[in-house]
Amino acid sequence: MASFEQFNLTKSLQKALDDLQFTTPTPIQEKSFSVIMSGRDMMGIAQTGTGKTFAYLLPLLKQYKFVDTYNPRIMILVPTRELVVQVVEEVEKLTTYMSVRTLGIYGGVNINTQKKQVNQGIDIIVGTPGRIMDLALDGELGLQEINKLVIDEFDEMLNLGFRPQLTSILAMLKNKRQNILFSATMTDEVDEILNDYFDFPEEVTLAPSGTPLEKIEQLSYHVPNFNTKINLLKHLLNTDESLSRILVFVNNKKIADMLHERIDAEFPEQFGVIHSNKSQNYRLQTMASFQEGELRGLITSDVMARGLDISNITHVINFEMAEIPEQYIHRIGRTGRADASGTAISFIAPREEDIKVEAELLMNLEIPVLALPAEIEISTQLIGPEKEKQKVKFLMKKVKLEGQGNIHEKAEKNKKVNLGGPSKTKKKTGTSVNRNILKARAAKKKKK
Repeated sequence: MASFEQFNLTKSLQKALDDLQFTTPTPIQEKSFSVIMSGRDMMGIAQTGTGKTFAYLLPLLKQYKFVDTYNPRIMILVPTRELVVQVVEEVEKLTTYMSVRTLGIYGGVNINTQKKQVNQGIDIIVGTPGRIMDLALDGELGLQEINKLVIDEFDEMLNLGFRPQLTSILAMLKNKRQNILFSATMTDEVDEILNDYFDFPEEVTLAPSGTPLEKIEQLSYHVPNFNTKINLLKHLLNTDESLSRILVFVNNKKIADMLHERIDAEFPEQFGVIHSNKSQNYRLQTMASFQEGELRGLITSDVMARGLDISNITHVINFEMAEIPEQYIHRIGRTGRADASGTAISFIAPREEDIKVEAELLMNLEIPVLALPAEIEISTQLIGPEKEKQKVKFLMKKVKLEGQGNIHEKAEKNKKVNLGGPSKTKKKTGTSVNRNILKARAAKKKKK
């Protein structure tokens, strides 16, 4: 069996791993180590929950040597504020016995405070592209000494619209550097950036895009609407004790708040809600409460689906099906991590059935459909978005029916045979009358 000892880590790094009781590297850590140690550019394709953070931190920290400078030499770019906090925590765990200055920076907090922190000197900087860019353009953050660049969750960064900031940051860096990129999926946009900025990167692939983690049991229910989904979720929470650490995913902030209000009424103070409208402090405190076992579950939008390492998730519930098939895979990857198993349950409304099929095609796997429990009340009451969809559907149907009637009438008229000659029903338009008036006026002027 593989062990971290085969990496010949420094004593300080090995001692930190021993403290954490980590003995066996994950497959992505094994595959990445020698490539990163060689100094070559690397493109890693791996799912969430496979140990990617340590996969790049261990070889980078093994090579780390102290240099008397205020500017960072290692930069790690990640898509979200929560992921910045998490990566900084991982760096600090591994550098317990090393002299390494690490700083995490992200938007939503006072930039002047971060400027002061930067000016105190940094060895490793972890940040979101937007705030890194702001500090670099202000002349507060020097990027000239960066010789190791890590871009994590790269495809998600592009999905979030960070491409302009990324390309600007890449243009600011010196050419002689090592680039390490991790992505869950390989897209055309990822390919373009690789071709433009990376130097023949070696690809390290753990699993093909769309392959679900084997330890996750996937199930689904066909549910007609929002209120029936609420009834089903309450039933599962009341009857299944194994639902002890849950992530409930929805597609937008409004639904997240609506769902939390309804669930909190029956399960007070057992669930938190996280989305981009919540303040940074609130989000971090809620996550900490969940991690420490003070909350049974979190209701969240896809801000939580990528990168974050929350341990021991027993169930992922897709209250709404992810709109992109790949995103479904990232969501369910929150459970079944490390050596644990997990369960993913999806509530499928009629309009979401096509999305489920797309996810199944991507995974080459059929998600079993369970019968709704007999005691579940099937609600006929629709919420706002459902009413709107129904209204649009009705109007389109009405327009189509009316249109069919007009075509029918026109077809009947066209059955009449035109035999030629002047039409008895044709009305004078008045055009010839107007011309005669103009001619008369012109003749009158001529006489004068």
